Amino acid sequence: MSEALVRPLKALGARTYLWTAATVLLLALPFYLDRFWLQAGLFAMAAALGAIGINLLTGATGQLSMGHAFFLAVGAYGYCVLAADGDDGLTGLGLPTWLAAVLAVLVAGIAGGLFSPIAGRLGGAYLGIATLALVFIGQHVMFNAHDLTGGANGRDVPPLNLFGLTFDDRELLVAAVPFGSAEKLWYAGLLALLAGALFARGVLRGRPGRAMNAIRDHRIAAGVIGVPVARYRAAVFVLSSMYAGLAGVLLALVFQRTVPDYFGITLSLEYLAMIVVGGLGSVSGAIAGAVFVSLLPQLLTRYSDALPLVSAPGTGGIAPGEASRYLYGAAVVLVVLFLPGGLVRVTARRRTRTLTEER
Repeated sequence: MSEALVRPLKALGARTYLWTAATVLLLALPFYLDRFWLQAGLFAMAAALGAIGINLLTGATGQLSMGHAFFLAVGAYGYCVLAADGDDGLTGLGLPTWLAAVLAVLVAGIAGGLFSPIAGRLGGAYLGIATLALVFIGQHVMFNAHDLTGGANGRDVPPLNLFGLTFDDRELLVAAVPFGSAEKLWYAGLLALLAGALFARGVLRGRPGRAMNAIRDHRIAAGVIGVPVARYRAAVFVLSSMYAGLAGVLLALVFQRTVPDYFGITLSLEYLAMIVVGGLGSVSGAIAGAVFVSLLPQLLTRYSDALPLVSAPGTGGIAPGEASRYLYGAAVVLVVLFLPGGLVRVTARRRTRTLTEER
């Protein structure tokens, strides 16, 4: 067998072993980690789903959106309204929870569809300002539509029930290890993230992805060669909204309570930071950026006693949440200045360098 054929086979084999080891590790983690780390991982999974959605919109198509938090809120509260039975005095339709989760994602897509005519015709800062209005509208509704959202205090989230398994804190023994809600949701989150990542990767590598990149690079030229620019922009906005809705459902299930304060402008800015730090237009970059931005405040909170200048809120130092914003804000600046393409480009450069050395 020729050496030119052996090298790609070796690279493929090494990649297969790496993905297999990573899969086994992720599947085994609930048996060994405590609740804090599992919840942190679930927050990262939800953030990754939302980041994939906004990366399709901003990274691949070039549309700036500041309203991603609104669609996360639609997914989270939509699930609560559809799944709750109304015993707490709030509106609830009492649908099966798995159906409520699916419909909540579709409702987020419908909300994106209602806004898509605007998204199809605006671009750049104009679209960013228009989507920013969605966050303020959403905040007003969440604080004042008490029957739907519970107002400022929020509302409880019904646990997911799938194939007879309820994802709540009632313990389920698996190999003598007690599984609570975090352990059960871990596998549901992994499955949702895998499906979302594979679908987005297929979109980006196919004909739609090439059209989206053409729109991002030169909208007028894309229209000249026959790409329906407005239609693609609107469709990608709907798809991004559905990813945000799915992320909102997962977040609601992890938090077990939805509150309006979480779905503010800060959350939208964090999602933009995720895709810039991780890498625009890349699924793996969106996941890497989401892990970095979502885990940083939790790690600072966990180890605030051992870190200089960082302390619990109200104790005189810098609060962990505030410190995390400083750090990933600095990371955005450093990436823009010194690492165009984000963290994912580091891996790509190393891989290219290795292949060059082998040749």
